[in-house]
Amino acid sequence: MAAQVQISEEDQLRAGWYALLAQLLSREPNEQLLLMLRGLEGDDSELGQGIKALAAAARGTSMETAKQEYFDLFVGIGHGELLPYASYYLTGFLNEKPLARLRGDMAKLQIARADDVAEPEDHIAALCEMMAGLITGGFGEPADLAVQREFFDTHIGCWAPRFFEDLQAAQSAVLYMPVGTIGRLFLAVETQAFDMAA
Repeated sequence: MAAQVQISEEDQLRAGWYALLAQLLSREPNEQLLLMLRGLEGDDSELGQGIKALAAAARGTSMETAKQEYFDLFVGIGHGELLPYASYYLTGFLNEKPLARLRGDMAKLQIARADDVAEPEDHIAALCEMMAGLITGGFGEPADLAVQREFFDTHIGCWAPRFFEDLQAAQSAVLYMPVGTIGRLFLAVETQAFDMAA
């Protein structure tokens, strides 16, 4: 039996935020996700207000509407309103150098691509999943803060805040507007925490 890896409560919370963003952005919502979102409770912090807004949006959204919104935002005919890939945000094209750099870092960190995923690895949901795994030890031992920061700066912090701003302002975004807010605010907190720890 594998030894249970102990991580701080703060790191568990950070990993939880990344995992939530990954779950919201990786595929169209299902009934279980929508039910979970409807039951969320925020607090008076900015992030907490974002959570309250997400819960309220989920309560006002049907399953069909949520699926259609996801399709319009991220899939579309040809492509969706937004292209949630590092390569696109950093170069204007898909499958470019940022993806190659990510694949090299994944190999170094012993992160394997999931067999059942067709999306390129630089999709925002995959990057959030990788960050959660680095924090919790999902790929072996938990990564130390320096490794986490390097991965964050190289693959997330350099473009994902703009993606979340775009999501917040997207024409098709109703349920996903507060997801944009939460992502933007959370990444700002992460950036600040990394800077303070340096």
